[in-house]
Amino acid sequence: MRPLSGGEERLRRLLGGEEIAWLVDRARQRLERGRPLTGTVTLGTASAAQRRAAELLLGRRAGAGASLSVSLEEVDRVLRASGAAPEGLHEAVVRLRGPLRDLAGEREASASAWRAAYGNLDAATAVRPELAGWRAWLESTGLVRRLAPDPVQARHLLDQLAQVVARLPSPGLPIGRLAAQTTGDAHALDEGRPLGTLALSAAKALTGRAYPGEGGADARRAAWAAVGVHLDDLSSLVLCLGLPGDDRTPTGRILAAARAAGEPCVLTLRQLRRHDRPLSCGLVRICENPVVVAAAADELGPSCPPLVCGGGRPSAAVWRLLDLLSEGGGRFAYHGDFDWGGVAIAAAVHDRYGFEPWRFDTAAYEAAASQMMASQAALTERPCPTPWDPALAKAMARRAVRVEEELVLPILLSDLSSGPNDRGTR
Repeated sequence: MRPLSGGEERLRRLLGGEEIAWLVDRARQRLERGRPLTGTVTLGTASAAQRRAAELLLGRRAGAGASLSVSLEEVDRVLRASGAAPEGLHEAVVRLRGPLRDLAGEREASASAWRAAYGNLDAATAVRPELAGWRAWLESTGLVRRLAPDPVQARHLLDQLAQVVARLPSPGLPIGRLAAQTTGDAHALDEGRPLGTLALSAAKALTGRAYPGEGGADARRAAWAAVGVHLDDLSSLVLCLGLPGDDRTPTGRILAAARAAGEPCVLTLRQLRRHDRPLSCGLVRICENPVVVAAAADELGPSCPPLVCGGGRPSAAVWRLLDLLSEGGGRFAYHGDFDWGGVAIAAAVHDRYGFEPWRFDTAAYEAAASQMMASQAALTERPCPTPWDPALAKAMARRAVRVEEELVLPILLSDLSSGPNDRGTR
């Protein structure tokens, strides 16, 4: 072992011991943070050994009391004068502990790397104002950093997320195919995968849902279905009653048998995707809640005119059935819940197909709201426009009363009993 020089031996004797290490650590922290070695550093509770080490360094008593304060300028002068560190405390810290880190530079480099990681996602969301709040939420919650702590990993993850976001909504697309087309991995959007977690929150944002939102398989399926993506061909369903079928296709025969029996029919997306010809129908009424279909089957049976249930946010199967009916020349009359969620669902249907309001206009709302109890639930959530009847949104905002579809069921059944014509679609 190389013998220590006189300066090195003095430096280790003055600042190299365990009892004075706290002072060296404090000085190093200041230097790495870009702060000057001025003022004092204080040890809250000093042992007798730590106090003796400070007195050895300074050449004087280090005061009394539990705490121990040392002037950094005094330490610097002692080190220079003794020859232990001719260039002072800064030199001593480097010799004892090695090269200093540039913490400010590291922070800026890290911040720059994280900004770059979001680059492609920012470009994808810049043209989607409905995602602005979600983009800010992503960063403010630290979700991305928890899923990908390193900015290099995060950039790869967020680049894939940007590709997924650019494809949403994608009506009728299986989630595995969306994942494969955007990432090359058919399971990248699976539950529990980092990209699946982030992409699901984006799907919720696009449809006005809370980003963290409710958990569970049903909630996940509904959130993806709202942007047209289905988890599989069998879990996406649509409920209908009285739709005409045919004797040439499996789905046609199912519909024909259900209509003849006057029974509701549940179709899977798989069945509807394999049905490659339009469904010919005239006026088709759409409701939001299954209770309407059940009541219509009970009261009208085989005489019920064509009725499709959206079941809340339309699933991929609902959109596929409506597409087939529209391609077959069908026209739609729509009714749903008089609340802002129901209005948003109706607006999505109206944007895609257009419809005649079926007791889903200003006059129908005013009449129903006037009969409600004072304790009726108030409207919540954010107001939505009603393009099929702009005055409806104003009336709902003014009255602030929620009217659920079940509460006007008698009049809906009366309309259905009038037959498959246009009556009752006021």
